[in-house]
Amino acid sequence: MNEEQKAALERLFAIAIEHDTGTSARVANFLLAWWNARENGGFDFTDFWGFDPPILTDCWTVLAYVATHREYHEAEFGEQFGRVVQLWRKPKRKRRA
Repeated sequence: MNEEQKAALERLFAIAIEHDTGTSARVANFLLAWWNARENGGFDFTDFWGFDPPILTDCWTVLAYVATHREYHEAEFGEQFGRVVQLWRKPKRKRRA
């Protein structure tokens, strides 16, 4: 991951972790769709329509990276992904028997 891609990802984490807005929720959905879409839900591409240009540019930068690299960078960003999950995904409730 080059510096531009890393900076874009870090800015997206900051939006998802440090804010509590609709945009933050949509950025969280975008990030978690990469991290584990089956577990955390997908990302609605029409959400791109609501992003300001700098956020959209960061999403495109990260998306281009994800599309061409088969890695999650768990050692480097696992803590941030975990925090996004904690903030934006409710714990699963156990099913009654």
